[in-house]
Amino acid sequence: MVKKLSLPLTKEDIKTLKAGDSVTLTGELYTARDAAHKRFYDMVQNGEKLPFDVKNQTIYYVGPAPAKKGYAVGPAGPTSSYRMDKFTPMLLNMGLSAMIGKGKRNDDVIEAIKENGAVYFAAIGGAAALISKSIVKDEPVCFEDLGTEAVHKYTVVDFPCIVAIDSYGNDVYKR
Repeated sequence: MVKKLSLPLTKEDIKTLKAGDSVTLTGELYTARDAAHKRFYDMVQNGEKLPFDVKNQTIYYVGPAPAKKGYAVGPAGPTSSYRMDKFTPMLLNMGLSAMIGKGKRNDDVIEAIKENGAVYFAAIGGAAALISKSIVKDEPVCFEDLGTEAVHKYTVVDFPCIVAIDSYGNDVYKR
């Protein structure tokens, strides 16, 4: 059974999710990869405000290809999440609710997920063209100089993913 969820996620939604659940997400989320995460980290360290409020938001680790005619974005498959692990606990402590990527997370990230009642979703690697069909709107947010690693706000409809790490620390990669 696939759980249909609306973004932004509520704490109640997150608590009902279990590692291994199949879900679809509908609503708005943000994109950010390693270069953007490094900038977020530096901004926070310098006492600067982030370009958007991460509280209750979802970040998708993606650097899409150029859009083809009729699509909001080009193929938009997930990036390996471990590259954001150094910066993720800070964002979770600031209220980030969810992340979407692929692959394992380190112990610090898993602990921060548990402490903050958050969730980590895995999108299916190798399904970039399929995933892009779920992205219906793309708005640039910041860091345009980073090219495909710029931060965008996507509107998604029935974006498919799996709960990889639930808010209790259960992890599909450690089964």
